[in-house]
Amino acid sequence: MSASLVLTVIGDDRPGLVESLSQAVADHGGSWQESHMAHLAGKFAGILRAEVPTERAASLEAALRQLESTGLQVVVEASHQTPGGEARVLLLELVGLDHPGIVRDISHALAARGINVDELTTELTNAPMSGELLFKARVKLRLPADTSIDDLRATLEALANDLMVDITLDDSEDSPSRD
Repeated sequence: MSASLVLTVIGDDRPGLVESLSQAVADHGGSWQESHMAHLAGKFAGILRAEVPTERAASLEAALRQLESTGLQVVVEASHQTPGGEARVLLLELVGLDHPGIVRDISHALAARGINVDELTTELTNAPMSGELLFKARVKLRLPADTSIDDLRATLEALANDLMVDITLDDSEDSPSRD
């Protein structure tokens, strides 16, 4: 039997941080499953999921906490996934001039419809001609089976006009999936 652990990490960026995390997981018979990590404003921040034999989960957690002496903060949570109902997965992409409130307004509209954000990636880039800052977002959404994609699209288009951004909703991945 194995335990699924979700780890969040943050610390001053320096070489060897990923190595120390992966070594601790490997030393406890664990397997690094998936992760998202990045250098942000001089910090190294990330989230990862590791599988480890159940009887070694506590000792792995203790080993990860010892990494705090090197300046890396680690939070460990056991994952207790429960099977979800049938859902559709869609991709939302957004581009527009940067201004406060974009993520707040989009996430509010999604949450009000019971739509889950599975993944969110954002970035700021310079606009090609003007050099102004463009805000870009890529969001993987999980919709309840009874959500109307047409209604969602209409809601997002109205919101895009209010926010002065371009939004595309790709439903090519519109196939039932289960967690």
